[in-house]
Amino acid sequence: MSNSIPSGFRFSALASGIKKTGKMDLGLIVSDVPAACAGVFTRNKVAAAPLQLTRRNIVAGRCQAILVNSGNANACTGEEGLQVAEKTLRLAARSLDLSEELVAVSSTGVIGVQLPIEPFERALPELVSALGPDQAEQVAEAMRTTDAFVKTASALEPGPDGYKILGLAKGAGMIHPNMATMLAFVLSDASIERTLLDEALHKAVEKSFNSITVDGDTSTNDMVLLLANGCAHGPMINPGTLEAEKFYRHLDRVLLDLAKMIVRDGEGATKLVEIKVTGALDPQAARTAACSVATSSLVKTAFFGEDANWGRIIAAVGYSGIDVDPERIDISFDQVPVARNGLSTGPEKEAEATLVLKKPEFVVTIDLNQGNAEHSYYTSDLSYEYVKINAAYRT
Repeated sequence: MSNSIPSGFRFSALASGIKKTGKMDLGLIVSDVPAACAGVFTRNKVAAAPLQLTRRNIVAGRCQAILVNSGNANACTGEEGLQVAEKTLRLAARSLDLSEELVAVSSTGVIGVQLPIEPFERALPELVSALGPDQAEQVAEAMRTTDAFVKTASALEPGPDGYKILGLAKGAGMIHPNMATMLAFVLSDASIERTLLDEALHKAVEKSFNSITVDGDTSTNDMVLLLANGCAHGPMINPGTLEAEKFYRHLDRVLLDLAKMIVRDGEGATKLVEIKVTGALDPQAARTAACSVATSSLVKTAFFGEDANWGRIIAAVGYSGIDVDPERIDISFDQVPVARNGLSTGPEKEAEATLVLKKPEFVVTIDLNQGNAEHSYYTSDLSYEYVKINAAYRT
């Protein structure tokens, strides 16, 4: 991973004792200089204490350090929880000799349990002294809760004016747009104009983290932070330029890679499925129809059962709320057509489609045949294991 680390960023992680298992649960990301910063946060009205502080701090568009813990969400913890979040922020700022306004704090884990301050007090000196450029993956490890694997993605713009983008994420359950039980920290050494950074992040999130679902739940702690510190010393990337378009493409790819990893790691999931709606009248109609199919429990259980039940899919399009003509809808599993003009293509094609459903990844294409707009949503199947994991989450 060393070749993908943006210049001027350092990382450290350790086990502080927040998790009863003794696994790593505390991570720190620091930029050598204040970085331009943009953020996207959960729209859940119940927002965790650290999220409230971070959302306030990045209004000025600058950030230099991110402190993240797993094992405890510090959500629904009242005034005491807010005070603990403020103390952790102050401890990090003091340990790093930074202004408090340049520090972001983030937590993930169980909701409704008070977060102890003692692990932070004990661990921060060691966390700061251990900072280095080679521990990004350890920070991604420290962010995990029910995740089965570490999630990182990167992109490189080559050449003398080149730069790097690195993304770290966590998420497996409570995954749904606006946003999900996920954290993502995206770092770049590009020099980029602040308003463009914010615009790029919001657009990329809509096509990635806000176009995935595992179980339809949206959590209390979710955030994506994008930091660009300029340490590659390339020219400033300004809006409306070819360089800006390149940055958009790189960011889109990093975020979509991370988003797909989250769906692939969906609690109990055995399949990653792209729901691609084409031929819609407008982009919002395509998005609405794709979301309706992707979030249908009946569709998701059919995926788990490897049942090419296209009737559940067309029904989900029909109740999505958009205007459709059922007699014009075509549905395919990968390249296998199972419905044309709203009618079955026959048992032979359905048998071929069943073979597609045995694959760990496939695409369901739904052509509305109304226009030229399209949108892709990413979903997982819904398995017995999902119920087992979440029934015993707190035990």
